[in-house]
Amino acid sequence: MYGKAFAPEYQGALTTLSVNASLTDVLAAGTEQLRAAERAGEHGEAARSGLAVAEAHRRLGQVADAERAWKKSYRAARAAGDEGAMAWALWSGGTLARQRGGFPLARRLLQLAADLGERSGDVVVRGYSLAGLAETGRIQGDYDAVHRLHEQLLAEARRRGEARHTVWALEGIAQIHRNTGSYDTAYALFEEAAEIAARAEDRRGHAWALRGLADVVSVRDGDTERALSLLSEAEATCRAMRLTSALAYNHKMRGNVLYRAGRHEEAREQYALALAEFREMGEPRGEALSRLGLAKALARLGRDRAETAAELADLAVVMDRIGLRHARAMVTQAQREFCSGEPTVVDAGAAGVSAETAGAGAGTAGATAETAGVGAETAGATAETAGVR
Repeated sequence: MYGKAFAPEYQGALTTLSVNASLTDVLAAGTEQLRAAERAGEHGEAARSGLAVAEAHRRLGQVADAERAWKKSYRAARAAGDEGAMAWALWSGGTLARQRGGFPLARRLLQLAADLGERSGDVVVRGYSLAGLAETGRIQGDYDAVHRLHEQLLAEARRRGEARHTVWALEGIAQIHRNTGSYDTAYALFEEAAEIAARAEDRRGHAWALRGLADVVSVRDGDTERALSLLSEAEATCRAMRLTSALAYNHKMRGNVLYRAGRHEEAREQYALALAEFREMGEPRGEALSRLGLAKALARLGRDRAETAAELADLAVVMDRIGLRHARAMVTQAQREFCSGEPTVVDAGAAGVSAETAGAGAGTAGATAETAGVGAETAGATAETAGVR
């Protein structure tokens, strides 16, 4: 039913790159091809190779380089009059914005990408952009709004036999079920995703599916050793492919598994490792989640209750600023568990947490291509070609 997985973001002269290619190899090949295209004045090829460069930088956690690369790809695509390539660049920019915690901007750019994809007839970028919108809502905890979209995209991916997109959709739906307590359903979906990914040789998708299975095995079955084994298998893939963000989330999940098992000192070490990794790559969502795990582990290890209360109050503000509903509920639960009385409500200013430190920032808080730093001319072109006034 499913063929071998492929990476549609590797385009132009880079279509021969494997979905499992090391990101450092992708970056090297993409940069070389981009420079050659620029020297030859081939704007279309520069846009396509620039997309691979942007995605390699993003997945390696090099967010500043990724930001410059997707905008450069967009400008080259616009110069070539290639609306499909423009859509892919906006998809990359929207995905980066979500990774950095800028959800309003992510939704804006992904919607523009979906509109351009439809206008240009590129059904793949349209599907990826709608998937990005669905994932943005899911990450924020808006499950009711995006569950149907996930199911729709899963049906489309199955119909076209697109293994990689099918795996993504299964994992997204599984995560919704896991977060709402339907552990058996979540396990079955993660298991199916892992099987499809393995058959299609989608190592990235397989690693994420193993992480999901480990989570369910830990929380549902209390099988710590099996969960840690699944995470070790996924970690090997993350390291081989240089999946920096996925590796950090793997370490955070390892912290979760160890914490549930009462191995709080080991959990503390894993949360601290993940926190350092997320901070290095500028990923506020992962940073906030790692801080929460670390605060809980330290509380179990005897940290002063007042310090724990202050940390959790600060995290409550951060989660609100980023817009993470499910994670915010977890903070409330931790406050009830470790602090006396009801959850502490603090003033954002008093907590000393600005929108920028929460990962929103002035640029990401705005929801237009212009505030994304593309520039007024680019913003106008994007809005016009997407049919937005």
